[in-house]
Amino acid sequence: MKERVLVALGGNALLRAKEKGSAEQQLSHVEQTCNFFIKIIEEGYTIAITHGNGPQVGNILLQNELAKESIPAMPLDICGAESQGLIGYMIQRNLYNRLRLHKINKNVVTLLSQVLVNAKDPAFSHPTKPIGPFYSHEEAKKLTKELNWSMVEQAGKGFRRVVPSPEPVDIIEGKIIKKLIDEGNVVVSCGGGGIPVIEKEGHLLGVEAVIDKDHTAAVLGKVINADILMILTDVEKVAIHFGKPDQKNLDHLTLAQARVYMDDGEFSKGSMGPKVEAACHFLEQGGKISIITSLEKAKEALLGKTGTHFSKK
Repeated sequence: MKERVLVALGGNALLRAKEKGSAEQQLSHVEQTCNFFIKIIEEGYTIAITHGNGPQVGNILLQNELAKESIPAMPLDICGAESQGLIGYMIQRNLYNRLRLHKINKNVVTLLSQVLVNAKDPAFSHPTKPIGPFYSHEEAKKLTKELNWSMVEQAGKGFRRVVPSPEPVDIIEGKIIKKLIDEGNVVVSCGGGGIPVIEKEGHLLGVEAVIDKDHTAAVLGKVINADILMILTDVEKVAIHFGKPDQKNLDHLTLAQARVYMDDGEFSKGSMGPKVEAACHFLEQGGKISIITSLEKAKEALLGKTGTHFSKK
């Protein structure tokens, strides 16, 4: 059997920009995605799946806002759990059907996943992650006063809520996720970076925060003993001088090279930066290879034909 691969799928792969986000649209994208998963499984790899949820949880928050006069709005951790369920179900059902079509005897399971964060993480004092709809200045003032929300203005769009983005410490359900994978199941877990929880007096408490999905993927990769972390995004390779005339696509990066480029500000904090950081963190925790590539090139990247490959040396 070939290596164990943790596939980290971006939320935008299932809901594209400018789409309304209907079930039909998202299911169509999931069907295409699962076809690529089948190609990887047919090569003999064991896969586990994690995914983003930005567009989906954004829609859930907007639904909360529009219906708040009639139905109580849910806190962010519960919205995250809801998004894990809806995305996981779409992947689970479609992948199950394709496994049967290709006569591959595997089960697929989605597991709601809580991710432990440190209650003293500095991020809780400096919220930076924008979420939800835009508000007018007056609405923002009211929400700040009534709900103690932190709001920031985005030029030309209005005001938006920002929440903390603490670092993931551990996966609460990590042992059962690994056990299910060890038994041959395909597990979908830690969607959207996981449901953020803190521990207080021996109890878990949900918190209003968003954990970076790629950082959680690096932690999950260690927990399940993955050999390869493959982060799927909208480009085939990582590039330096991105968007400039001298842009250079990278086939391979060592940990040391990646750290130098990060220190030089080559990778945007809001885009490629967290992915490169997660790729490095996975290797530092014992992983063999990290790969960043596009969904369409996933199989070719695993076979070494494309993508940006990260290694310790």
